[in-house]
Amino acid sequence: MKILIGTNNRAKTKAVRTIATIYYPDAEFINIEVPSLVSNQPMSDEETRKGAINRAKQLMKNTEGTFGVGLEGGVHEIDGIMYICNWGALVTNDGTVFTAAGAGIPLPIEIAIQLKAGSELGPVMDVYTNKNDIRHDEGAIGVFTNGFVKRSDMFEHIMLLLIGQYELSKKLM
Repeated sequence: MKILIGTNNRAKTKAVRTIATIYYPDAEFINIEVPSLVSNQPMSDEETRKGAINRAKQLMKNTEGTFGVGLEGGVHEIDGIMYICNWGALVTNDGTVFTAAGAGIPLPIEIAIQLKAGSELGPVMDVYTNKNDIRHDEGAIGVFTNGFVKRSDMFEHIMLLLIGQYELSKKLM
């Protein structure tokens, strides 16, 4: 089994490998940086989902694998409050697409203002926390949950949802 991962982001890669290894202990993992083909800071669930699907589909066009995984983080607004959102897509070698969404929490207004002005969450969080590359570690969700949920944890949950759908589809065939 060959699992393709559409990023080199450490938090996303850790999530895919951690969960997939449980179910596919002999899997080979290949990271390939592919673009999301959406804005650098997705501003809706729809755009974030599309970015995840785009990543996974591109993997399967260019490389042979059992399935490709695209994971995308973004934000969306509800009732004037900006929330973190995140999506994953798993695309099989026959083109079947599975999607799933993960946890969402509100962002502080000072972060939301910067995102609405065109900034990207990762660099804003680096400044906010006075750390570098926070998107590769705890992420904004880790900061705003006091470390209770890290970015890789959030994407692990999405991986469980994706693999669960994938495995069910194999049983139904």
